[in-house]
Amino acid sequence: MDIMSYTAKKCGVRFEPPAIILIYDKTEGKSRQRIMPVRNFSKFSDCSRAAEQLKNNPRHREYLEGVSLKQMERLYKLLKAHLKGDSLDVSLDVIRREETIDPDEDLNKLDDKELDKRKSIMDELFEKNRKKKDDPDFEYNVEVDFPQDGVVESCGWDDESEIGL
Repeated sequence: MDIMSYTAKKCGVRFEPPAIILIYDKTEGKSRQRIMPVRNFSKFSDCSRAAEQLKNNPRHREYLEGVSLKQMERLYKLLKAHLKGDSLDVSLDVIRREETIDPDEDLNKLDDKELDKRKSIMDELFEKNRKKKDDPDFEYNVEVDFPQDGVVESCGWDDESEIGL
């Protein structure tokens, strides 16, 4: 039996009628388009659950191997926003804000669910930017001198006078 291999190139969403569209290449290099209809999905549905169900669907599983679950969730969020009546620009902006970290935000004031979301975003960003030993620009034991532009503030916890050395 000949085993087919599929390489995902692009993945998108169609609003009318609702569907996830995948453009992929077969092993022989021929580009194809697969339309996966979205059924039983409303503006009240859970996007992560719907994405997981489609990704694990036996009919689509081998085609969607190269598409991350996170990307599938984003597509379902766009579809959900469309069903609520939001414009594409507004829904894209909302999704972007959900998936970025505001450095001035106080994470201590978030509930556990929101904090876990922020942590997973930070973990994903860390893994994306992390230098691995196999990377061509990997350097072992990098030392960096940080510029001293302004006045250096002293901290009370590291004063030698309190210890009495």
